[in-house]
Amino acid sequence: MFALRVPSWSSISEDYLVPENLKIFKVSGSLTNAVFFISYPAIPSIKTVLLRIYGPASSSLISRPRELHTLHVLSSQYRIGPRVHGTFENGRVEEYFESDALTSEDLRDPTISRWIGARMAELHCVDIGAIEDASSTDLEAKSQWDVAAKDNVRLWLKAAMDVLLLPSVSDEFKQAVQIEQFVKDWERYMVWLSDWEQKHGHSKRVFAHNDTQYGNLLRLRKLKEGLPEHRQIIVVDFEYASPNSAAFDIANHFQEWTANYHGPTPHLLEPSRYPSLEERTNFCRAYVSHTFPPLGTVEAGSSAMNSDGAESSSQKFVHGTDVENEVRRLESQVRVWSPATHAMWAVWGIVQAREDLEQAARARAEGGRPDDPEFDYLGYARCRLQSFEREIRALGL
Repeated sequence: MFALRVPSWSSISEDYLVPENLKIFKVSGSLTNAVFFISYPAIPSIKTVLLRIYGPASSSLISRPRELHTLHVLSSQYRIGPRVHGTFENGRVEEYFESDALTSEDLRDPTISRWIGARMAELHCVDIGAIEDASSTDLEAKSQWDVAAKDNVRLWLKAAMDVLLLPSVSDEFKQAVQIEQFVKDWERYMVWLSDWEQKHGHSKRVFAHNDTQYGNLLRLRKLKEGLPEHRQIIVVDFEYASPNSAAFDIANHFQEWTANYHGPTPHLLEPSRYPSLEERTNFCRAYVSHTFPPLGTVEAGSSAMNSDGAESSSQKFVHGTDVENEVRRLESQVRVWSPATHAMWAVWGIVQAREDLEQAARARAEGGRPDDPEFDYLGYARCRLQSFEREIRALGL
C-alpha cells in the first residue's frame, strides 16, 4: 500500500503498516481471481480498499493492460466502475464501495432487476471507440466490431485444447464433452446466427460487460442525493468487458439467474430458475427505457451520463408503444444469442481448470491425495456445453 501510494494509506508510517494492524476479509464467489477487502481499523479515516490477486490461468483469458485501460476510461469519463489505485505484478488495488454484493435471490426481485436493466443500458451507451481507442474511420464502421462471444471462443479454444491433452483429464470427461463436435456445432451455429441477423436485424454492437453474475453487481448502502434509485447498483469486474452484441449481454445475465455460486453445487446451472417471460419483460422494459438508438435521440455509443455521473438532460426516454415493440425484438434476439453464452463460458471453464489439474497430478506423483478444488471448472464446462447443445437444438440446428 505504501509503495503504491494508495490515497490515505500512504500517510501511514511503514513501521505501522504491518499485518497485525490490518483487517483482511476474503470475498467468496470470485471465480477468476482472489479478492480481499483490506482495512485499517485503528484509523477510521483510512479508507477500505479492494485487493485483487489475479488467478494463475487468467493470463490465457484476459489482457490485463486492456482491462486497466477499460477501467480507467469507464471510471474517469463515465463514473462507471471502480478507480484503480495501483498495480503490481500479479494484482492490483482498487477503490472500495460501501456496498453489498447481490445474491442469487436478489436478481429475482422485480425492482432490483429493473435497476440492473437500467444500469446495463447505461453501460451499453458507452462510446466503444473511447474504450477501444479507435480512429474516427473505425468509428464509421461501429456496427462491424467483432463480437466478444465469437472472438473469445476462437482465442480460448487453443488453450482449452491444450488442457484436454493433460494426462489428468479423464477419458470419461473427454468423451462427454466431445470437443471436436462442439467446434463443428459452434461454427455451424455462428453461420446460422449471421444468417438470422441478416434476415431479422442485427442486435446492437455495444460495449458489454459480458459477466453480469450476481457477485459482480453491488448495491450501495447509501445513494448520493439527487441520483435516481437505479444508481444504487454498481457494476464491477470488467475483466471480460468488450464490444459485443447487446443481446449476448442480456442473455448472459438471464443465464446467471440459474446459477448459485454459494450453493452446494456452485458449478451447475439450474434451468428451472431461468427468468419467466414476465421477469424477462420487466428487465427489458427498464433496459429499453434507458437506451438510445434505435429508439433514442443520441448517437449510438454516446454516454447516458455526463461527467459527474448524473443522467444527461438531453436523454429522452422512449414512449410506451416503442418500448413494447423493442422488448419483443429483444426477446427474439436474446433467444438466438443465448447459446453463445454457454459456448463462451464452457471453453473458459476448461481453460480455468488447468491449475487444479496440474496440482492434482503433482500430488499423485508425490504419493499424496489431491485436494478437492474450490470450484469444479470441468464440471461447469460440461454443464455449459450440454446447455449449448440443448439450446441450438431448440433453434432447429
